[in-house]
Amino acid sequence: MSTVLSAAGFPEEQVRHRARHGAAGAFPALDAYGSGLLGAEPAGSDPGDLLERARIVPPVFMPERLKKLIDLAREPLYTDVELDTVVGGFASRLPLYVSAFGSTQVASRDLGEAAGRQAGRLGIPMVIGENVVPVNGYRAASDGGVSPLLGRIAAYAQASKDAYGGVVVQQSTEDADAEVWNLLYSDPVCEPLLASGRLAFELKVGQGAKPGLGGLTVLGRDAAARVAEQYATDPVFGAGSDRVLRISSPGTFTEEILRQQIRLMRNNFPRVKVWVKLHPGRDVALAAATAWAAGADSVTVDGAEGGTAWAPSGFLGQVGLPLGECLTRIGRTGNCLLASGRIWEGTRAVKALALGAHAVGLGRAALLAVDEDAEDGLVRLVESIALELRLLISAVGKYRVDALDAEDVLLPPEAAPPARAG
Repeated sequence: MSTVLSAAGFPEEQVRHRARHGAAGAFPALDAYGSGLLGAEPAGSDPGDLLERARIVPPVFMPERLKKLIDLAREPLYTDVELDTVVGGFASRLPLYVSAFGSTQVASRDLGEAAGRQAGRLGIPMVIGENVVPVNGYRAASDGGVSPLLGRIAAYAQASKDAYGGVVVQQSTEDADAEVWNLLYSDPVCEPLLASGRLAFELKVGQGAKPGLGGLTVLGRDAAARVAEQYATDPVFGAGSDRVLRISSPGTFTEEILRQQIRLMRNNFPRVKVWVKLHPGRDVALAAATAWAAGADSVTVDGAEGGTAWAPSGFLGQVGLPLGECLTRIGRTGNCLLASGRIWEGTRAVKALALGAHAVGLGRAALLAVDEDAEDGLVRLVESIALELRLLISAVGKYRVDALDAEDVLLPPEAAPPARAG
């Protein structure tokens, strides 16, 4: 082996890794697949993360606090902050939802159902991600078995004791081929949610972990052969490996295609709410405006920090707009905007809410919480975030979550809007 002098800061090990593994070296270590949560750099370590660099800035004078004092006939406390809101057409006890996780091993049936039970108890929406049916199959309630998809829905519905929250089911191109929405719309498992207006379908246009790409997962060769009719595969891990890359189509969208898709959803499934999930593309503001104009109840933006998905390493830190940039480009429109991407505590959540999001999604954080404690882990995580939300919203002199505004956040100088003349 030749000897090469190392240069300070040069990623020698990554180069050696690619020299050893070829095309497989473009991905994270294969032994992390299905057992770990992948994603962009941790919070605080990415200099391009606008939300981490922004600050929450309380004012000195607080007229809203005076109004609250008069209403209560006493000095208001952080415990007086009201966090209930509307998330994508659903009444929600908190401005939070469980972000989509789909068919991968780390989001297995046990974790998915645990997340469903706890989200139902909390009265917050839960999104079920793509490819659950193409990978695991669909069994109707009348078949006597429960698939991972129906198991998550049933767990949520059974734990939910009032009119808060709801279940959202994504559909990718392969899900569309499997007619997932058609199956669910007539399944008795979904009827309680349909009857209470708490079921939504989410059209998946893209995701934060892989902007511009479809789903990528790893399968054994035997499993890949079983789903060969639904998916393409690529033996990037080498001829000697038992595992191959399974490739999903990202779908093809133009403004008109997106409008027509939403109209079809509204016409074909009139009892459900219509959600649209966008990846953090440079035209995200136009895409969101197009979806709302076509009748979408909600648009979700998955920032480049988002996602637990398997992706080439370069995508995780170098492709797509960070969540804060997405929010500043879209701005506050009056339409329901949901945001996900590295949300796990209250300060980042408040910044996103102040910049225009109606609610924020818990993805990796939710999975970690239910893995830690399948009965109460997510509930405890959400309790901690709710406390921080009340403290922070009270600190800026406001007492409803929807009263937050961009004035409550100091953006880095290069991200702040230009000052008005005069």
